[in-house]
Amino acid sequence: MDGTAFLIGFTILSLGSLAIYATGSKQPPSRHHTLLHASVPFIAATAYLAMAFGIGTLVKFDGTATYFARYADWSVTTPILLASLVLLAFHERGSTGEVGGYLTSIIVLDVLMILTGLISSLAAVPVIKWVWYLWSCVAFAGVLYLLWVPLRARAMERGPALGSAYLKNVGFLTVVWFLYPIVFLIGPEGLKIINDPTSVWAILIMDVVAKVVYAFFAANNVDKALREHEDRRTVA
Repeated sequence: MDGTAFLIGFTILSLGSLAIYATGSKQPPSRHHTLLHASVPFIAATAYLAMAFGIGTLVKFDGTATYFARYADWSVTTPILLASLVLLAFHERGSTGEVGGYLTSIIVLDVLMILTGLISSLAAVPVIKWVWYLWSCVAFAGVLYLLWVPLRARAMERGPALGSAYLKNVGFLTVVWFLYPIVFLIGPEGLKIINDPTSVWAILIMDVVAKVVYAFFAANNVDKALREHEDRRTVA
């Protein structure tokens, strides 16, 4: 695989990280969201740099490649994105135990989703591959359940402004994340309908959208919601 796509990904993601931090709020209560979202593309850029040099790339007997750096990236960056959503849902509310419980459960499901996806990629026997793929999808369904049912309810309890911001952010991320298992399914790690370069470019585009575009989208929603929330509380 030509490293050009990975170097382009490294450049976009690293510059995106700097832009997110430079333009993001440095004051509470938005500061932690800026820090979380700025760290995500920086971590992803590191993974893309590793892939550009062929580090952590396993070429299997059938000629397909598994990029370990990609799965390492996802196992760190997706929990950060989820943590930001959980913190938004519980903004200035919720006991330590309750917030910690949701953070732990959703991150565990998320990491299991990624690790079982990696196992599916590595499996040589088709039946075993698809068992692990389906189990990864089950973990993904668990993540979506937590985001859209109990956490959505907690966010709506915080008022219309924060509830609306949460729905916009989780809706955006859900749509983008749904594309990843589809690309895996039709890609060289799955049914081999598309080749490795096409899969790499597709995932690069999705990574930029999920880690850079989403960060700006989420920051705008959160900042606006927090201002409205503070205005309402001041009036009350």
